[in-house]
Amino acid sequence: MDSFSSRGRRKRRLGDLLIDAGLITREQLQEALQAQQQSDVRQKLGVTLVELGMVSEDGIADALCQQLNMERVKLSDYHIEDQVLALVDERMLRKYMLMPYEFLPGNANVVRVAMSDPMDLAAIDDLSIVTGLQIEAKVTTVADVAQALDRYFGNAEAMKMADQFTQEHNERYGNRGQKEEESEEIKQAPIVRLLNQIVEQAVHRRASDIHFEPMETQLRIRFRIDGVLQEAMKHDITLFPALVARIKIVSGMDISEKRKPQDGRMSVVVDRQEYDLRVSNLPTVYGEKVVMRLTQKKALTRDKKDLGFQPEDLIKFDKILSHPHGIILVTGPTGSGKSTTLYTALSELNTVGVNIITVEDPVEANLAGINQVQTNPKAGLTFASALRSILRQDPDIIMIGEIRDQETASIAVEASITGHLVVSTLHTNSAASTITRLADMDIESYMIADALIGVIAQRLLRRVCPACKKMVPLTDLEKEEMHIRPEFRSREILVPEANRGGDCMQCGGAGYQGRIGIYEILPVSNMIKRVIVRGGSAEEIENQAIREGMKTLVTSANQYVLQGVTTVEEVHRVAYGDE
Repeated sequence: MDSFSSRGRRKRRLGDLLIDAGLITREQLQEALQAQQQSDVRQKLGVTLVELGMVSEDGIADALCQQLNMERVKLSDYHIEDQVLALVDERMLRKYMLMPYEFLPGNANVVRVAMSDPMDLAAIDDLSIVTGLQIEAKVTTVADVAQALDRYFGNAEAMKMADQFTQEHNERYGNRGQKEEESEEIKQAPIVRLLNQIVEQAVHRRASDIHFEPMETQLRIRFRIDGVLQEAMKHDITLFPALVARIKIVSGMDISEKRKPQDGRMSVVVDRQEYDLRVSNLPTVYGEKVVMRLTQKKALTRDKKDLGFQPEDLIKFDKILSHPHGIILVTGPTGSGKSTTLYTALSELNTVGVNIITVEDPVEANLAGINQVQTNPKAGLTFASALRSILRQDPDIIMIGEIRDQETASIAVEASITGHLVVSTLHTNSAASTITRLADMDIESYMIADALIGVIAQRLLRRVCPACKKMVPLTDLEKEEMHIRPEFRSREILVPEANRGGDCMQCGGAGYQGRIGIYEILPVSNMIKRVIVRGGSAEEIENQAIREGMKTLVTSANQYVLQGVTTVEEVHRVAYGDE
């Protein structure tokens, strides 16, 4: 049995094990042990090593498997039965960061347990005593256990805290309703814990936004996951005023102002990762609707290979970035990944020999070695006024969060012509229409042609869940839409289809898991410059770009369908609306 009963194995310490595996040095171990002793909160060595950046959770898990000859499991691959979940109290599971997930087949006296620290003898002994069963330990990560606990106990925990608050509320006010005492109510632990629980659950489910929506008798909470809103939970409306008050306090809003929209900001740490939350509230007929946008600061700066560029697109992207001056524009709707592309481009260009200055609203992530300016219209610091000041700061590269008006566009074009590289975003549907949008802002055609290096239009497609997808043949109409060559249309071509509403533990029945970028990259060639100068339409510019090898968003999306990454349905939802 692959258990943790061997005394020889038990005597090993994590630090020595990681040194033997070549993941850390003896000096790094001593540094981590010292940091562990100096910490106000007593935490395990593995957690300290991860926080210090010496090793990753996956690295520790792989080393444990190799050195202890143990098996690693991923809890999302299992549907844990109710009788297994009922074995141990949730508090104990969170204390030791472990999760029982199944009985040993054919032997109900042995339970298999995924552990972030399988060398924790106290945890194994306590678990064995509480369950009355033998423990067969397997290896996993802290994050995997946290996500499983959230999946199986998260809503129950949130409901328990909400019920506790409602009970205290009723005892305090009876049928008189809640008085104007939010400042007192926010001190109640249930509301504080409930908000923390909701944010943690959103992080574990990979949500980009949390929507708190008051209705007549209920509070509805929805998460936007992979670009689509999904209902997460509902609570009694009586707890909403206290929840809003708590959100306002921690995000720096005015708690007494209920008639005007407000914006705020807060940071939270979940599973030792820092997340930035931009908070917006809006008065509605039933109360203040609140939306929180979650961003993980390090997630905005990725390797360009991870953005979803096809190999030929990556070559075009590199060529556009290699220009010393001019304008590069990234375009697409809200939530299409423009900021990630911009930050990735800046990280690529960020060297000791260049001065990079950004002007943003808001600054979404802090980049080392880059000077970032936050706009402040109340103080007169708009995009345009900030740009004028930036030009006196000897910049090589300027990033403008968004070109919103003629004044900003004009300064950006002039800056690019006078020897600066400018990167920015616009809200347009395609790469070609971005060029005509600049013309609509009263920028002279010859200046656009002279300044513009390239335009990148992008969208995000949901990836079909690899664990539960079905393969189906393309219909004749779909083959025609995808421009399959006539000689191949008689063949059966299988593509993925999402399996919605199933019991898949990987995607939670959504049928999709994660997203990937699709791109329309338009380098401004000499021929395209001529079309721009003579005032050509977006259609003329696009046709010329296609003749020069540009792939449209739909073409890029269809490639991913044929590669088995996404579905025809998803391409119709995201890309065809812009045709």
